[in-house]
Amino acid sequence: MGKALIERTEMWVRRGSTDDRIVDVDIRALSAEGSPRNGGENPDHVAALAELDIPLPPIIVHRDSMRVIDGLHRLRAAQLRGHSTIAVTFYDGTEADAFVLAVESNVRHGLPLSLPDRKRAAVRIIATHPQWSDRKIASVTGIAPGTVADVRRSAPVGDPAEDFARIGRDGRVRPVDIAEGRRRAGQLISENPNLSLRQIARAAGISPETARDVRNRLSRGEEPLLPPRPRGVRPRPREEILRVVPQPSHGEDRHDAVAGPAFTEGLSAVNRLKADPALRLNETGRQLLRLLSVHMLPPAEWEGIVDTVPPYWSGTVAHLARECAHIWEEVAARVEKNVAQGDDSPPSRADSSACPTV
Repeated sequence: MGKALIERTEMWVRRGSTDDRIVDVDIRALSAEGSPRNGGENPDHVAALAELDIPLPPIIVHRDSMRVIDGLHRLRAAQLRGHSTIAVTFYDGTEADAFVLAVESNVRHGLPLSLPDRKRAAVRIIATHPQWSDRKIASVTGIAPGTVADVRRSAPVGDPAEDFARIGRDGRVRPVDIAEGRRRAGQLISENPNLSLRQIARAAGISPETARDVRNRLSRGEEPLLPPRPRGVRPRPREEILRVVPQPSHGEDRHDAVAGPAFTEGLSAVNRLKADPALRLNETGRQLLRLLSVHMLPPAEWEGIVDTVPPYWSGTVAHLARECAHIWEEVAARVEKNVAQGDDSPPSRADSSACPTV
């Protein structure tokens, strides 16, 4: 069961690819069927393209079926010009993925699809890619995630066993029901203890940190599911978490429901720094404490931040994140160098842990 589940989730993530090579193809060999544009091509747009005195970009064609994925207006313009061939780049993938690319291409550039066309496309993509999240389908079709959810609810119900996880815009698999994801992870670990955390996470549709927590709970003889929160008890706000480090009592599970030991130790270290007058009683020291506190987010909150990044800004955000990481690496190296060259030694862990929290 475990291997089949892993293979199935990996198959969900895989998509086809476009060959960057440009070749001239006989127009008569191409098919215009299956377009997401229900009303056909716009004659005025075709005429405007035909009058341009510049080469048009190559069209995208599905290699197996020779169906035009993107560029029907350019194809008609080439025919209007009297051309017998047209520049083409080929797409290698399934028919279902080729349709997704056709919708995505016609939403992002050229003459956009109408709203009814985009809704019809969403219906078809839900049928062929039911594991995709509402936000992922919305990013492809150009309609709101709530509209996609409405379309999904009105669509025929598929196999419930297949609907345990969804693939987000970032390509990561997440559970529809977190409890079900934990149960699946526990089953996978029991059947094959040698699976890596990433394999478990992908197959069960949970994060690697949640997979780690499930593995730790099983190793202690506990159930993979978290105990239910008592009624009327709300989670503490982040500001309170940053002010006070939780001190588990004897026998209490030190693995937080939303973060692992590394996060808890990080918070503890920041709180010890806050208790040091050498840092908190001058502006530069307080600025350092603020910067460190800002980065002390639980893994679940980081995942939420990642999910909110629009696809067209992903490259910029990734670049800035790496730049920030590089700056912190330099800060770490310079701080360690100063300690090595100075006479003052840092307080021991035992001494620092005795400081009161703030």
